[in-house]
Amino acid sequence: MVQINRGGNVPPPPPARRVPLIAGNWKMNLTVDESLALIDEMLEDLDAYEEVETVICPPFIALFPAMELVEDSGIKLGAQNMFYKDSGAYTGEISPLMLREVCDYVILGHSERRLYFNENDEDINLKVKAALKDDLTPIIAVGENLAQREDNLTAEIISNQVEIALNDVNAYDASSVVIAYEPLWAIGTGQAASAETANEVCKFIRQTIVRLYDQSVADRVRIQYGGSVNPANISDFMCESDIDGALVGGASLKAADFVKIVARTQECIPRKKK
Repeated sequence: MVQINRGGNVPPPPPARRVPLIAGNWKMNLTVDESLALIDEMLEDLDAYEEVETVICPPFIALFPAMELVEDSGIKLGAQNMFYKDSGAYTGEISPLMLREVCDYVILGHSERRLYFNENDEDINLKVKAALKDDLTPIIAVGENLAQREDNLTAEIISNQVEIALNDVNAYDASSVVIAYEPLWAIGTGQAASAETANEVCKFIRQTIVRLYDQSVADRVRIQYGGSVNPANISDFMCESDIDGALVGGASLKAADFVKIVARTQECIPRKKK
């Protein structure tokens, strides 16, 4: 039985506007030198878009030199994964204590972690709580596969993933998490969900947060869309009411494309649908 911890510190009042968050997930791509070259290529351009929070998530080995490169910029760093223990005999793993020296964010529950490394919802919940304990903001990825969507199970799958991920997380901490809706059938396929469909699911996620906590928590949680996002379609998504950013895959490996995604996200702010 999932227990949502509604106690803890009362979250601050919701902001007048949720700041859009664009995060680039580089996955298992680029050497250290290639990573630094990519950052250097887009660093100055990204700093021009102050109304959008920009995060890049390079491979682990590039995080420390990347931190030094972005130190005086507005770009933040995120990790692509972590283990839920602070230390111990866990060969090959990275702990939240290690990451918090260089990162602000960490992606948890990505479909590729679930598919290739057998991570389940309970594993992700342990990681979410560990990240929050060590002052990392989790970007919690949720999403249904094509068969589940065709069987009209999207709401059931998404609500279950969100609820278990936030098991025993208090309202104060829950208000700071980011949730990324990434339909598995749209990741790396070039087949993005329509903006209206993505917004419906993001709105459902926000309603799930209301059910688990309350409206004030839901109004603070930023919900991203991810799945074949690119400069050509980003405006459609970012102008929707409940989509607060994007978790970008392949397009984040091209400096010009990633900068355009951030730029077009900022352009959507004044015309955000209510």
